[in-house]
Parts: sequence; structure tokens; C-alpha cells
Amino acid sequence: MTPHSPAEPDLRHHGDAEVRADGAGLVDLAVNVRTGTPPAWLRERLAATLGDLAAYPDGTAARAAVAARHGRPAGEVLLTSGAAEAFVLLARTLTARHIVVVHPQFTEPEAALRDAGHPVRRVLLTPEDGFRLTGGAIPEEADLVVLGNPTNPTSVLHPAAAVAALARPGRTLVIDEAFMDTVPGESQSLASLRDLPGQVVVLRSLTKTWGLAGLRIGYALGPAPLIAALGATQPLWPVSTPALVAAEACSAPSALAEAERAAHELAFRREYLVKRLTAFPAVRVHGEPAASFVLVELPGADAIRARLRALGFAVRRGDTFPGLGPDWLRLAVRDEATTDRFLAALATALGGVRDTGYSQIPASAAGSSSTGPAR
Repeated sequence: MTPHSPAEPDLRHHGDAEVRADGAGLVDLAVNVRTGTPPAWLRERLAATLGDLAAYPDGTAARAAVAARHGRPAGEVLLTSGAAEAFVLLARTLTARHIVVVHPQFTEPEAALRDAGHPVRRVLLTPEDGFRLTGGAIPEEADLVVLGNPTNPTSVLHPAAAVAALARPGRTLVIDEAFMDTVPGESQSLASLRDLPGQVVVLRSLTKTWGLAGLRIGYALGPAPLIAALGATQPLWPVSTPALVAAEACSAPSALAEAERAAHELAFRREYLVKRLTAFPAVRVHGEPAASFVLVELPGADAIRARLRALGFAVRRGDTFPGLGPDWLRLAVRDEATTDRFLAALATALGGVRDTGYSQIPASAAGSSSTGPAR
């Protein structure tokens, strides 16, 4: 594998590109931001910060709220301008020699590492294994390992025990948990574990559940010395006052309860989508999706994606993720009515309307879903 080879996937392609180019009126199944967000109460909290913008941001309260939410000292929390900033900080701060990025996954970690001059080795999980970690997949000599959980774009939720088993002295384990709050109970999260060997860093984002892609707010959790080193790499005042208020507000018990309800509703809607995809013999879902999106294998998916776009739906191409190719699409989970309209459009795009049972469902799409950058 040659870095930056013409045959390499475009690591800088993200879901928002599917809806930004002539995307007016498209139903957005390409970006995994929950629709109907930010909720009204959060918009009000953010609007109330406008009177404080003359003062420099103070992250003390937000940091304390995030720390309390995960049962950690404040010194183990770093607030960032979205989780994506944390990837850059890690790439600029760490001096690892044997770096492994587990793919398919969100491509920004590898892009940030390469931009910082680090050689990166890819470990490719396979559809035959349901894109799950297998024993011995990670080389013993790896001193920096990056893994998503649940993983974007596969929607696989790796068992916490399997992920924790990757931690060891002399290794930094980075776990991208940007979609963990879409999982009821966050059952496989390592965000609150502090006694694992080596350096374990968990990255979280408020973008997906709360609809804050444009605000840029996330955070890193990890050992205090490493968190301090990452913070020293940040510019002064890296997180805006509105973003700090969002971090504090979304860490409150009432907000966590709302996120939990949303995760349960999402699980029902995801099951609805997956079950109805079985009506299409050409479409295959590998493994058990656990996040706010579903990865499907579909021969000729690249052409199908273009047809879906003409029918009013934007979906995420899969060939920019290492380990996938032109026969893969990622679909955001939406409400049942939107799913039904999408499946009708998919039937039309596949040319098999009569065989799918969706021929009587209107293929027209009303209104676009919430969009946001990156994932």
C-alpha cells in the first residue's frame, strides 16, 4: 500500500459532499445527524450565549460537567472543536513508531496521521467476519491503534472486552466513540474506564445526537498527562462559548435521558429499515448494525447511488473507505415514512419495482433531513 497513490481512497471525502453539490431538495441519508435537532431547549440555551460573546470562553464548567458525566476527574477531559480536532492533536503530539488504523472506519484519523508525517499500517476487517475484530488482527508491535466503536461506516459495535483487550503497556489505544450515544445504554463504551494498561483515549462527539455539526464540539477522555499534552497543542480558546454551553447542557441528566430515549427510538427504526431491505435480494447487510446508519453491499452501487440521487435521495458512497469499494453504500436511519419512500426509490433504481413489494409506495420525497459535515 503506497500512501497518496492515485489508487488510494479519497480519505477527505465525507458524507456532506453527497448533499452539498446540487443537493437542494434531496432527502439526506448520507449524513448521520439525527433529524429534528438541535431540540428547542438546546437552541434556547445556545441563543442565550449571544450576550456573552464579548468575553473570552471559559471551559471550566463544561469540562466539569463532561467529567462528572463519565465519572472522571476534570484533568482527564479535553474539550475540542469537534472530535475531528482531537485526531489532529493526537497526530501532532504522539511519537508512535508502529501505527495501526483499523478499517473500514472514519477516515479522518488516518488522514490526520499522514498529514503529520506518520506512516500508517491498515488492518482491514472483512465482511466475511461481519467486520468484527478477530483474534490476532492487531500486530503485537503496534504502539498506536485507532478503532471506531461503533464503527463508521460498518455500524458494528465491538464488545467492550474485545476493545479493552487491545490496551497494553507501551501502547496508545484510541477509540472513536462518536456514535456511542446512539447505542441504548452505551453498553460497550470504555469512556468511564480508567484502569486499563497503557494509554487509552476515548473520543466523543455531540454532533450526531444533538445536531451540532456546525457548532463543532467534542471531547477526549484519557490519562491526565496525555490530556495535558494534547491541550498544550491546541491554540488559545479553541472552543467557543456556545459550544462550551452545549457540552455542559448535553451532559446534564435530563439531556442524557433524552439521548437514551432517542437511542431506543433509533434502534426500532434501524430494525425497520434492515428488515425491509431483505425484500431486495441484491442488497446485503453484513453483521448486526448498531448505530445510526447501515452499511449495505449492492452490486453496481455506484450507478444505483446516481439513480437514487435523481429520485431525490442522497446516500453515502462506500468506495472512499479503505477496505470497501464501489459496491457499498451507507444509509442513515430515518423515520419509517422516510424509509418507505427511500425503499420505493431504491426499487425504482434497481429496476425491480414489481418484485420488491414497494411498487405502491410513493417514490417522491418531501423535505430534506438535517445535514452536517464530515461523517
